[in-house]
Amino acid sequence: MRAGNLLRQLDQRLLPPLTRAVARLGDRSARSGVLTWAAVLSAAAVLGTAVWAVDETPVGDRTVGEVTRVGVSDGDSVPGYLRSAAADLAALPGSAPAAEDGTYALVTLDAYLPPQRLATVLGDVPVSTVFGRVPLPGRQTEIVKIPALRVPDDVVAGMDQVAARKETEAADYRARAAAVDGAGVGERELRARYATGADVAAAEAAAYRAGCACVYAAVVRATPVVLRGVAARPDVRAVDPAPEVYRLDRTVFTPPLPEQHDVVRPPADTEPSTEPAGGGRSTPTPGTVAPSASMGESSEPAPVVTIPSPEPSAPEPTESVPPSVTTSPDATATEPPTPTSS
Repeated sequence: MRAGNLLRQLDQRLLPPLTRAVARLGDRSARSGVLTWAAVLSAAAVLGTAVWAVDETPVGDRTVGEVTRVGVSDGDSVPGYLRSAAADLAALPGSAPAAEDGTYALVTLDAYLPPQRLATVLGDVPVSTVFGRVPLPGRQTEIVKIPALRVPDDVVAGMDQVAARKETEAADYRARAAAVDGAGVGERELRARYATGADVAAAEAAAYRAGCACVYAAVVRATPVVLRGVAARPDVRAVDPAPEVYRLDRTVFTPPLPEQHDVVRPPADTEPSTEPAGGGRSTPTPGTVAPSASMGESSEPAPVVTIPSPEPSAPEPTESVPPSVTTSPDATATEPPTPTSS
């Protein structure tokens, strides 16, 4: 009921009795007392209506802006995280509020797996998302988050989408390199960086097209008993339960990479090179960057990019300060090395 309607009803009910009372009372003092009480009652009615109106004000979602984080952060101990995840899983009660519908959990794998292997590891557990990256040696490649309700079909389809985007990205880098004019040191460095970006993007595209062993984590939802069974399966490194998670769109998952064994730290993003027989150092031939699982323990996940991502921009003219070229968004602060001359 609107506040104005309520006040009108109060007037209709209170004023007639008060008027009759005033008429019956002849002396001025009695009339003054009745009017005083009428004023008090009217004020109380207005105050009560205001309080009622405030109480009926719709309350927004108090969880807006709150983000739950599950996984590791820069500087965390990986062994400590694995122990904590195992303890949380063991302590997860079967009568938890979310136990009937299942508890969300971050499943981290021991190694990068192809989509078909996921059917064995996660096939009978409801999956919502998988995390993947192409493990190129010495390169900080992009982490992608692929929605995957059906494993492995959705994973394969998601990899195809990423491959198409990476092919476009490689073409954009090549166009940028071709648009750089001049033979100075700055121009040569800029062309070399664009060429490196094109090589890395092309290698990522080829790997995803081939259904590479690139998946290293997944977000699942199951009962505590099922989650403990998943933790005991081969290829599973850890199952980190997150009973506090109710909305995936307000949760950030950051699983450790398979090659991280000590501390999560920024990666060393170095240019791949080949060592000729004579012991000299030469610049790698474009397009020869190949996937490898041996990156060392200093690699850290780049920010997650959910497919699809924005289209690359058009080629730009020569810039005064050469930008860093990398397919990993968080590596922009690291100055890429200048390619060596042959």
